[in-house]
Amino acid sequence: MRRSDLPAELNRFVGRVAEQDRLARMLGEFRLVTVVGVGGVGKTRLALRAASALKKRYVDGVRLVELSALRDPDLVAHALVEALGLTDHTVRPPREVLLEHLAERRLLLVVDGFEHLVEECAGLLRELLAGCPGLTVLAAGRRPLRVDGEAVCALAPMGAADALELLAGRAAEAGAGPVADGDPEVLRELCRRLDGIPLALELAAARLPLLTPEQLLRRLEDRFRLLDGGRRGALPRHRTLRTAIGWSHELCTPEERLLWARLSVFAGPFDLEAVEYVCGGPELPADRVLDVLGELLAQSLVTREETAAGPRYRMLDTVGAYGAEWLAALGDTERMRRRHRDWYMGLATWCELEWFSPRQAEVAAATEVALPNLRAALELCLESAEDSALAQHLAGTLWFYWAGCGRLSEGRHWLDRAVAACGNQPVALHEEARLKALWVLGYVAVLQGDPTAAVAALHECGERARITGNALAEAYATHRMGCLALISDELPRAEELIGRALDAYRELGELNSNVLMGQVELAMARAFQGDLEGAVALCAEVREVCEERGERWTRAYALYVLGYAALTDGDPVAARELLTECVTIDHAFHDLVGLVLGIELLALVTVVEGDPAEAAVLQGATVPVWQSVGLPLFGSGTFNGARALCARQARELLGAEAYAAWYREGERLSLDETVGRALAGRPDPATGGGAGAAAPRPFRTGRAPVPGTRKPAGSPTVSGGEAAG
Repeated sequence: MRRSDLPAELNRFVGRVAEQDRLARMLGEFRLVTVVGVGGVGKTRLALRAASALKKRYVDGVRLVELSALRDPDLVAHALVEALGLTDHTVRPPREVLLEHLAERRLLLVVDGFEHLVEECAGLLRELLAGCPGLTVLAAGRRPLRVDGEAVCALAPMGAADALELLAGRAAEAGAGPVADGDPEVLRELCRRLDGIPLALELAAARLPLLTPEQLLRRLEDRFRLLDGGRRGALPRHRTLRTAIGWSHELCTPEERLLWARLSVFAGPFDLEAVEYVCGGPELPADRVLDVLGELLAQSLVTREETAAGPRYRMLDTVGAYGAEWLAALGDTERMRRRHRDWYMGLATWCELEWFSPRQAEVAAATEVALPNLRAALELCLESAEDSALAQHLAGTLWFYWAGCGRLSEGRHWLDRAVAACGNQPVALHEEARLKALWVLGYVAVLQGDPTAAVAALHECGERARITGNALAEAYATHRMGCLALISDELPRAEELIGRALDAYRELGELNSNVLMGQVELAMARAFQGDLEGAVALCAEVREVCEERGERWTRAYALYVLGYAALTDGDPVAARELLTECVTIDHAFHDLVGLVLGIELLALVTVVEGDPAEAAVLQGATVPVWQSVGLPLFGSGTFNGARALCARQARELLGAEAYAAWYREGERLSLDETVGRALAGRPDPATGGGAGAAAPRPFRTGRAPVPGTRKPAGSPTVSGGEAAG
């Protein structure tokens, strides 16, 4: 786990020295500190600044969870799991995952933007703080959490000197020149009228390249006078910010106001193409969107950020909420939400198609960045029974993300909800979407180690597919039943079902990552039964197609089988090369299932190379990974064969006590450290292996090879059911 994931500051932090000191003292005394204040007062920025300054206090790091874009209360715990860098593939409740992970860690968790989810957030944090004595929480929101032991840090607006420094600094960044050289009285009055609220000051600073401070103050005075009826005295601070935002709104052109309102339907970051489609129309032609968006960016109403998928834009929550009110006043909210949903359904469809292409890594990054908006689209689909087919279609289309990018738990959440939704439309209109959602649900349940749910979903899919004559859906259901048989040690049945599905795919002209994965799974079934030659031939074909198509995810699983075959044939050098690429790809895609399988086999390669100590470390390091994936080695004696042999041979070479010590060292490694150790290459004799150690022989399965296949001489056998240490 990374020690910190706090975002880098994009501009200079101004002032707040006393507040930082106060927060540091409070975090030393209390385990839950909540920074509260009006919108735009700088709660998030202060919390992040304080957390960054204090990160050395927390040996397990500082993590940020942003909840402002989340709408579904049921996903709060999932959001915390994600923020902690966990990838849990099991059916365990995420609360249980969090409690287990945090139980013995000393960590600071920064929780931002929880106001709209306060009940769920408060309950979860109460449970975590009670069960995890090393956890400290720094929350930022407009209201307290009201949890026992909470210390509230009320954040006031900036003092006069800090406010003036912020205004001048941001104006200079906007290209306004040396504003601080102007009339100090005018500048101080400007800060006073804006109540020292940082967001209001930044919005005003963005106007100073066009207006002098005197002009700006006069316009603001006119606006305030309308609100307070000419009475003396300050407006309430929340009205000051709203007034400043409203004043910025008035200064916008009609096109800018319209785009501002329409942008409010986005959740989290969005790109230019999405804005052009969702927000464009007769009143705002698509070819004008870029220029208008640029104006909103120049006025600090929209921010730009770099992501793994390229540049994205984001609207501050307070600014977006104001835009949402205008959109509602225009009576256009539902239409815009539907356009937003349609865009992200189209994006998901494009990503599914491009997953089987050289753009696979780009697809993974784009889907990850779009996740808040995909969630919003799924929520809209589930609001109406009539749209349940759309929910099933979207949740099913994202199979590649749920299964290939470490999102099984969240995928299960949406698939369960979508399948449970009942629409009023005739069956024929949504049957295809339902069938896809069912086989994807079955697939996810198989990978989570939930055979009961998997069989239920896949059985329903297969039966309905046969009734409606949907041969493709029937093939997918058969394929995934074969996958379940594979990890249940029913190898002949797995070979028969997957083979039948592959025949159907060929007959129907279906070719994609799922089909190639079926071929790899068939190769596994054959390899585990002793038919190495047949398994290698299948995976060599998959590897060739993957190279032609630029597909990397399925390629990694083919490399796993080829690595298994190479090691069984007594070639650990080739096995390491194949498995190194396998682990590298799986780590890039956050696919923990493929990753941990590859590391298990690399541990055996390591002991064969003569370094039993490092092999024991790798075996220990897989334990927390399997806890995130599900039942270790799927509870399968067949998949456990490599681990059992590695453990036995490492113990023989090291002795039980030394083996246990190296194993415990591995259990303490983070995922990134584990991957680094696995990919490190040849052994270091200083660790206890290498020189002087008798290199163990490679293994092969104890099952009888298929007649007519090759059996290397001198290869020891291992029973798949042998227990691993």
